[in-house]
Amino acid sequence: MNIKKNHVSAIDLTTDGHVHTRLCHHARGEMEEYVLSAIDKGLKRIIFLEHFEVGIRYFEQTWLSENDFAFYHHEGDRLREKYKDTIEIGTGVEVGFNPDYIKETSDFLSQYQWARVALSYHFLKTKEGHVNMVSRRQHNLDTMVEIGVDVVVSSYFEGLVRALEIFNPDVVCHLDAVLRHYPGISFSEAHLESIKKILAIMKQKDVALEINTSGFKLRGEPFPALTLIQQARTMGIRLVVGSDAHRPEDVGRYFDKLPLLLDEKNSTH
Repeated sequence: MNIKKNHVSAIDLTTDGHVHTRLCHHARGEMEEYVLSAIDKGLKRIIFLEHFEVGIRYFEQTWLSENDFAFYHHEGDRLREKYKDTIEIGTGVEVGFNPDYIKETSDFLSQYQWARVALSYHFLKTKEGHVNMVSRRQHNLDTMVEIGVDVVVSSYFEGLVRALEIFNPDVVCHLDAVLRHYPGISFSEAHLESIKKILAIMKQKDVALEINTSGFKLRGEPFPALTLIQQARTMGIRLVVGSDAHRPEDVGRYFDKLPLLLDEKNSTH
């Protein structure tokens, strides 16, 4: 794949704005390997979007430590200088919302200059700790079923609403990712109303919606659902694209599928 130009109006397909590395403890590969992959695929810009979480009690760490972030920014500076004539490189952050740690999150964000601040919401608090609402692990799915599917989904969207009311991110990731691995999941009218509220706040604050192309591998279309992408387009919400790469070879994955897919979806409305 070699993406030369933007085929979809107002959507930049020359930037991969969501890339993880081995620093997040659940991906592999060094930052430079991802940069080289982006160059090989003809991209003009890559934005690393490493995970920040605070106050999470979970059986494994899937986010960066304080020392990881210090190295991350140092390495980002080195790579920007090394490849400045070839590709633009940004160090961003995917901020996981935790309603019990608002100040700590704000304090952390103020420590660095970010190429992109993206909002996500992975972990729901339970009596025993936290459960990952977007995980495919069976014990997470079982725990969420015990809590109640409607309760989990409602909590997810309510959390995104509150986070958007408090913070001013550049992008929202994983708009409809809650329980995405639960068989036959569908959203009620109340949940769809919550999504409308989220999109309305995003429009008001000029927050972009991410089209996450990792969905092609999981369900044959990007995240969020095409109907939600179209709803955002109709509202005039900016769209950005990210591969959610967890391996160097994943950079820019499926970007070539978006022009026809989105144009066909737009032509039906």
